[in-house]
Amino acid sequence: MADKQAFFDHITEGYQTKGDSIIMGSAMLDGETITNAFVKIPLKTINRHGLIAGATGTGKTKTLQVLAENLSEKGVPVLLMDMKGDLSGIAMPSPGHAKIDERHEKIGIPFESKKFPVEILTLSEQEGVRMRATVSEFGPVLLSRILDLTETQSGIVAVIFKYCDDNKLPLLDLRDFKKMLNYVTEEGKEEIQKDYGRMSTSSTGSILRKAIEIEQQGGDLFFGEKSFETDDLLRTDKNGMGYINILRLTDIQDKPKLFSTFMLSLLAEIYATFPEQGDSGRPELVIFIDEAHLIFNEASDALLDQIESIVKLIRSKGVGLYFVTQNPTDVPDAVLGQLGLKIQHALRAFTAKDRKAIKLTAENYPISEYYKTDEALTSMGIGEAMISALNEKGIPTPLAVTMLRAPMSRMDVLEDSELRDLINTSKMVKKYNEVVDRESAYEMLNKKIEIAEKEEAKEKARKEKEEAEKVTSRRATTRSSNRQNPWIKTLTSPTVIRSVLGILGKMMR
Repeated sequence: MADKQAFFDHITEGYQTKGDSIIMGSAMLDGETITNAFVKIPLKTINRHGLIAGATGTGKTKTLQVLAENLSEKGVPVLLMDMKGDLSGIAMPSPGHAKIDERHEKIGIPFESKKFPVEILTLSEQEGVRMRATVSEFGPVLLSRILDLTETQSGIVAVIFKYCDDNKLPLLDLRDFKKMLNYVTEEGKEEIQKDYGRMSTSSTGSILRKAIEIEQQGGDLFFGEKSFETDDLLRTDKNGMGYINILRLTDIQDKPKLFSTFMLSLLAEIYATFPEQGDSGRPELVIFIDEAHLIFNEASDALLDQIESIVKLIRSKGVGLYFVTQNPTDVPDAVLGQLGLKIQHALRAFTAKDRKAIKLTAENYPISEYYKTDEALTSMGIGEAMISALNEKGIPTPLAVTMLRAPMSRMDVLEDSELRDLINTSKMVKKYNEVVDRESAYEMLNKKIEIAEKEEAKEKARKEKEEAEKVTSRRATTRSSNRQNPWIKTLTSPTVIRSVLGILGKMMR
């Protein structure tokens, strides 16, 4: 009993907060939930980023759901990357269950069923608010990194952007960018070479192939207008609850390039447009990236560097990033070191490699006199997790194996009719789903080429006409010189000559 009381005091003191916080659950000791030993996450440190990890089926998605709900309830908007398609139920209240009531009785807080304001977003042809960005908004540096270009190729992309700026040619979609790649080495070769330098066809060809790779993964749907305004992620409803924006990604799990492209562009746009927050006491936006390994596994070194830089800088904008994945080792060390909150569900040790990964994972957590971390990692049940956060002073909280509270909303997907109703009543769908195809580089270059071809045809016709006139003139001159005077023709005829010679002969006799 003394150990339990000491543990209770240890947790209560370690998770004490002065400001607003989120109760994740109650701490456990030797497999028993210690009622009212609340594990709380200060709202002030939510923008210090975090990790939710664990083996399949251990409850990661429900933990994500609990965090999103509580943030929304406190007026903080959320963006969820829904890879598996099982988060839309947040829009409906939980039906409740006797086991949920039993869980919450152990924790020490009553269960409340509640729905939350939800917006469904999409990158593809799925139903929802279409998220797009223009090629121009990416800029040459970011686009080059996404395409994993060499220094020489990146220089060509920079020249293309400069040429388009100088000539007021909007680069809106991949069609525009591909047209420019062809133009600089074909119809516009002389013009470009004169003002910007020579460009190798092999380099532009390589860039074109990489652009086509992005296009084949759905980039033609993502690049274009109308561009999504990041401020629309910050909405609250009439009750002051933050919107939970759910981005449906069930159909792009096999398209990591598109996912990486979107994530990096979104983070870059947020960093560029959001004002500095300083020590505001609460986040402006929290982003949860499910199946985070899809970003890191396929990313180039340049792309990883860009992601690491943004993770370090974006928290000053009041934005928290949370990576959801099976194992912490899926996240690069440089990123992992930036994560203040770690929620670790159980890991499974089936192989020697698994056991080694568990030992490495255990080393990421503070030492505790109450737990053997590596053993706890394999013995936790579903809905239980090991938590280490930052308190309001930025100091790590005590390690706590936690019985997690249940989500207040439905732990299942929406029915098709419910999803349609949600989308049909969305003001954002009306704003972003209208197809916009204004005149851009593709159309302008086609007109320019068409005009040039017409001018070239006119010039060719003029030269051909002049040449024809010259030939006609020469022929006329030749015919004129060959045409004899009739008198000369008569006088030089053989008959006249014989007559004259006859007369001369008679005179000489």
